[in-house]
Amino acid sequence: MKGMEEVKSSIVTKGLERATHRALYYSMGFRPADLDKPLVAIVNSHNETMPGHAHLDVIAKAVREGVLAAGGTPIEFPVIGVCDGLAQGHFGMKYPLASRELICDSIETMMNAHAYDAMVLIASCDKITPGMLMAAARLNVPAVFITGGPMATGFFNGKKVGYTDLMEASGLVTRGIMTEEELAEFEQNALPGCGNCNLMGTANSMNFLTESLGMALPGVAIPAMAGKRLALARETGEKIMELYRKNICPRDILVQEAFENAIAVDMAIGGSSNTVLHLTAVAHAAGIKLEMSTFEKVCARTPHLVKIKPAGDHFPEDLYRAGGITAIMKQLADNGLIHKDILTVSGKTVSENIEFAAVTDTEIIRSMNAPYSPTGGITFLYGNLAPGGAVCKSAAVLPEMRKHQGPARVFNEEEDAVKAIYGGKINPGDVVVIRYEGPKGGPGMREQLTPTSAIIGMGLGDKVALITDGRFSGATRGAAVGHISPEAAEGGPIALVEEGDIISIDIDNGRIELQVPDEELARRQDKWLQYKKEVQPGSYLERYSKLVGSAMSGAIFK
Repeated sequence: MKGMEEVKSSIVTKGLERATHRALYYSMGFRPADLDKPLVAIVNSHNETMPGHAHLDVIAKAVREGVLAAGGTPIEFPVIGVCDGLAQGHFGMKYPLASRELICDSIETMMNAHAYDAMVLIASCDKITPGMLMAAARLNVPAVFITGGPMATGFFNGKKVGYTDLMEASGLVTRGIMTEEELAEFEQNALPGCGNCNLMGTANSMNFLTESLGMALPGVAIPAMAGKRLALARETGEKIMELYRKNICPRDILVQEAFENAIAVDMAIGGSSNTVLHLTAVAHAAGIKLEMSTFEKVCARTPHLVKIKPAGDHFPEDLYRAGGITAIMKQLADNGLIHKDILTVSGKTVSENIEFAAVTDTEIIRSMNAPYSPTGGITFLYGNLAPGGAVCKSAAVLPEMRKHQGPARVFNEEEDAVKAIYGGKINPGDVVVIRYEGPKGGPGMREQLTPTSAIIGMGLGDKVALITDGRFSGATRGAAVGHISPEAAEGGPIALVEEGDIISIDIDNGRIELQVPDEELARRQDKWLQYKKEVQPGSYLERYSKLVGSAMSGAIFK
């Protein structure tokens, strides 16, 4: 914990030599009495670029009211936020993962430069939440999260629909099953308002995990536009003052057991495979080495209890009505799968937070004796094609595709693969290989949602697998294996795959193999020349490609 001998902001606000500092505050309308109180940063990623963030100004207002009521002085500053959906399928997708480090670094810069005492982090969407969690762990000043909440479910032609359905609709138009006019109407109805997109994507996965980590108050599943979310935001503003006065800091909460709790919840909800990247990176910022073996052990003992789109037919708001993350944690804890005696930002233990929680709909959150699977929704694969490991959202894989063998169809660019899929050049049984899309080789580790959605839309979801050293959106479903390490740009075996090579995937046994003799692979390695993508000299992406490490280590900077 940090020492309480001196209020940190007093470095700026107290003493004769700080007259100009105080004057700068007075020029903005602050009063002397305001500077006698703890200065609480409201770190807000509000913007007009995406639905997960468009309403965060209202959340921030409620947080501000809570801070003021509890005796603090709130001071808001912004953080960038990239929309994975708008960046999807083009050059822009090189930036979302890379933006995580910028978000973390910018919060460190603002907090230390201005000597704030505590912070409330208003997060939403894919890379913003983990970037903020990394900053909280790194800075270790009192901090608490309030997330933007899930978007409501869409409706089209009398059916519940969402983001993942819309992504796959392009293939239906290509096949003549849906008209362009119908698609245009679909677009108007699939995403009905603000909030994290209505699926178990990375946005909702990571925001749900803030509660299971102990960094957000219970209630993260409350829908974005519900009045209860504003009430939770006010409570969050009040709570940060309690954490400040008790000197409870993130590293008191982000202990090994907290990460194991988050992994258990992640496995139970069938979260995005991107959570592996982010939990590993947050743990690193907290001074904890989160091993892949920890994920595997927790996965092996945790049942898969929830199937939200794209894995199933339910939506995030259904999860809320069934009891939310608190109810899932209670069910897991009752069966010895959650550490109950660790601290959370509520000032209470996990056990106290979940004491009165209950599952109210076993159609949405299954009971422990009737899970979808006895093991978690994410699987790790190893083999001569991925000696460093690979990740699959197995919760969203059809039974008939859990074991697959077929010829490689090799692409060094995502765009070429998408053209081939929509062009009818991918055949049943194929294994689509998209490489040089890893953290270093991309650079930026683009999501491969467009090609996986194309495979589903073209009616090949039960016949074709896709593997990549890139990553996937939580919206991805099908036999999709990502994070293959070492990546192609590092000379990993995926760089040596040739058209027609036989690749075997066995998800249940965690194996991915290239059926090529070792001597032949050695010959190819000797002749390997890296496929290099043009990166603008002096750009952030150029610097990122030089600094970033393996996906299986969280894609953190070396």
